[in-house]
Amino acid sequence: MLTVYLYPRPEQAEEACARIIYHQVKKKPNSVLGLATGLTMVGVYKKLCQWEQEGKVDFSSCTTFNLDEYYGLSPEHPDSFYAYMERNFFAQLKSPPQARNLLNGIAPNPEKECREYEEKIKKAGGIDLQLLGLGRNAHIGFNEPGSDFQSRTRLVSLTEDTREANLKDLIQLKEVPEKALTMGIKTILSAKALLLLATGEAKSWALFKSLVGPTSPEIPGSAILLHPRAMVIADHQAGKKLIELVA
Repeated sequence: MLTVYLYPRPEQAEEACARIIYHQVKKKPNSVLGLATGLTMVGVYKKLCQWEQEGKVDFSSCTTFNLDEYYGLSPEHPDSFYAYMERNFFAQLKSPPQARNLLNGIAPNPEKECREYEEKIKKAGGIDLQLLGLGRNAHIGFNEPGSDFQSRTRLVSLTEDTREANLKDLIQLKEVPEKALTMGIKTILSAKALLLLATGEAKSWALFKSLVGPTSPEIPGSAILLHPRAMVIADHQAGKKLIELVA
């Protein structure tokens, strides 16, 4: 079942998204969380850190798995997603999750790295709640248009559109890496619940195509329509085409 929540402002959407994660951890302190990066998620992590610092929630018993990582960047690189997670979430917590899993962007054997990541998820009992962003071309994780819905964690090439869109996220690099390691669509769909957050008018086409269907590898985000328990949170700008549809 797909549930969609629309909020007037992005800050409201971010807080609503954070609250779902909060309730997941309150209900199950040892939750396995799938985490995402990008500018869209900064406000979500800020709110979660605030609640943790206020003593309202404890992430220390959680296990986390990140969706993706740029290939060729070390964990120490400021533009790596490892560094992003430390900067925006883990280092801001009084008691961060003890079991944190991120793909190694400089793994000498990326295929082996991806296989082992899948095994780690399996050994953890699967992901309870997977947080997702949405690319302007409707990618989820770094599963670009044309990605097989049966795909698992793997090395992928990024489209020029994705690289251009992600350029504003970079701190030090002058261009976005050409490749990345990412959970596959089947890996994402294997999570017990999905939580997708989209904000801003630039995401409106992708969100509309993802939710109205039909499902298609050319619209990777549409894969969430196949999940029995998916939630979508968006602001009015990202949801404008959906609002127009029902107006």
